[in-house]
Amino acid sequence: MPVVLFVCTGNLCRSPMAAALLRARLARSDEPPEDWQVESAGTWAVDGQMASAYAIEEMAARSLDLRSHRSRAVTREMVERADLILAMTQQHRAALVAAFPDQAHKVHLLSEMVGADYDIADPYGGTRLEYAYIALELEQLLDAGFDRIVRLARSHLT
Repeated sequence: MPVVLFVCTGNLCRSPMAAALLRARLARSDEPPEDWQVESAGTWAVDGQMASAYAIEEMAARSLDLRSHRSRAVTREMVERADLILAMTQQHRAALVAAFPDQAHKVHLLSEMVGADYDIADPYGGTRLEYAYIALELEQLLDAGFDRIVRLARSHLT
């Protein structure tokens, strides 16, 4: 079973939205979603916090439910279990590689899935419009990069 781990800072906005969006994208594909595990965590997360209100609202607008999400700090166990780790920023990628150098081969920027190399802005504390923009950006990256995500996640299966 491929395991994809999304990582941002607090695990309140970007990574939980990305995880929900990838689960939805899997459900619309030929990939059986029950054969995949999609998780999220944060490099500086405080365990147990709800997703931000605007993240919940943006996902609800797409019929996706983040109300039960609780933040988690990234751990070695999560990183080792993951087949593909998608970071939101270069700083997240660098932190993961520094903390888990033996797992560096699994760590990529989400933007790399479409052949780019840029950070996804953090909407935390921003307006609903900023969240809407980031949710749309995540959705577009996951749609355009879906085949590469599937290929990379499957290539790391042992």
